[in-house]
Amino acid sequence: MDFVALRKIFLPISVVLAVVSVVLLFAPGLNLGIDFVSGTSTTYDFVGDDPGSDAVNDALVASGHPEAIVQNLGEGQYLVRTNDLGNEGKNVIDAELTLLTGTEPTTLETVTVGASVAEGTVRNAITAVAVAAVFVMVYIMYAFKTVPGSYRYAISAVIALLHDVLIVLGLFAVLGVVLSVQVNAIFIVGILTVIGYSVNDTIVIFDRVRENVLLVPSRDFRVTINASIRESIIRSLGTSLTTATVIIAMLLFGGQSLRDFLIVLLLGVIIGTYSSIFVAAQVLVSWDEGALGRFTRILPRFRRRTS
Repeated sequence: MDFVALRKIFLPISVVLAVVSVVLLFAPGLNLGIDFVSGTSTTYDFVGDDPGSDAVNDALVASGHPEAIVQNLGEGQYLVRTNDLGNEGKNVIDAELTLLTGTEPTTLETVTVGASVAEGTVRNAITAVAVAAVFVMVYIMYAFKTVPGSYRYAISAVIALLHDVLIVLGLFAVLGVVLSVQVNAIFIVGILTVIGYSVNDTIVIFDRVRENVLLVPSRDFRVTINASIRESIIRSLGTSLTTATVIIAMLLFGGQSLRDFLIVLLLGVIIGTYSSIFVAAQVLVSWDEGALGRFTRILPRFRRRTS
């Protein structure tokens, strides 16, 4: 299979998916948990007497919290997210929920995050991703210093990394609407794990490219890229399938608490495998053939015509 020839199909698709993901981050946006927006998150258990999501939501409105978000966890358990309840706010909600079944529901967990803590979480999340990207570039430039243009390998890997993160964020914006999946602190751990997995998958292919470049330096770079992908794709797909199988098993049997984290990992494994073959490697060969340079020359002309 000529993987390089397929870049004319997959690179535009990747660009479109990345752009759509950026749009989704604004509308509908991510379903941010209290780690990012502050507030109180409480998990209730109605102990076998499930009143239903609509009834729980009505009780929260009656208690003065129309902004509350209710997530049904199954088996009579509900996750309720509200603004900061303070000292007495939870008692008011508990009283309204008691009216639903005649018995006060059991509070399994209550977490309150202030505005300053939430702002710090946002800053730390952005910093963590930025630092990870910088370290990836530095590491790859050092590891590939024996081949010409090692910075190209580093930048191509970071482009694939950003592609993966953007698409995972875009998918989570959709899942936030469909399944009420929240973005919280553990989501950031998942994103950083995705970054590590994406880079590892990319380096597997890049390392084979480096070996082939040093082995046959006179060979056309397009041929080298194709050969390198073919030689490493079985290992890459095998690792990804094994990892995905374990994650799916944990999603099915691991319980609700790890669901969002495991979804991040599963999406990251799938998208990271795709990007290492059809984004990172293709950006590298496009750069070598001057396609990126032609794009940067065309872009100013397009702007002048449209202005």
